[in-house]
Amino acid sequence: MTQNNEITDKRRIAEISAVLATGIGKFIFMDYLDWKLPFIITSIVAWTVYVLWQSSNNKIILNHWGYRFDNFMQSLKLVLPFGIIAVISFIVIGIIQNTINPSWHLIPILIIYPLWGVIQQFLVIALVAGNLQDIESITIRKPVTILITAVFFGIIHYPYGWLMIGTFILALFYGYTYLKIRNIYVLGLFHGWLGGLFFYTVVNRDPFIEVFGKFIN
Repeated sequence: MTQNNEITDKRRIAEISAVLATGIGKFIFMDYLDWKLPFIITSIVAWTVYVLWQSSNNKIILNHWGYRFDNFMQSLKLVLPFGIIAVISFIVIGIIQNTINPSWHLIPILIIYPLWGVIQQFLVIALVAGNLQDIESITIRKPVTILITAVFFGIIHYPYGWLMIGTFILALFYGYTYLKIRNIYVLGLFHGWLGGLFFYTVVNRDPFIEVFGKFIN
């Protein structure tokens, strides 16, 4: 893991607080006001600007966060078996529930959603799990860090039961994976693909219509 002594505990706490504020914004803008696409675009742009700003001042911060390719295959070998098991589980649950919802809408979701997945993994896994584990003023054991992160990720998907369960399990594994091999790209890619398939198999929802429907009708 790349060490970064320029990051202070004050900044770590500020970043975690900003992530919590983004999570609250999700409830307000996506769930209550139904401004899904504007919120997603604003979040992607705002946090991308933050990443670029920090990387311009700190040359190793991208590696520290996991925006790197040197350990891509190492992370992929760890995540791929989990992804295969997850997809099989989605299909089995979908068949049992009769919630398999095949649609061409899945194709653009599998292309677009990984970008949003990278941002989500950066926020929840890198800035929450990573900062909790790196904080110097207190010592938090890895299992506790992983559990806190997973609970948070599950809660922000309230009130959708299957999504809360799925994201909780995903964050447990992703938290373990990230603290072992810091790579945001692999986690974001699989987050997008697994999330998209989860909607069209287990949850029986169409995120393409939910996000873009009002703009294309």
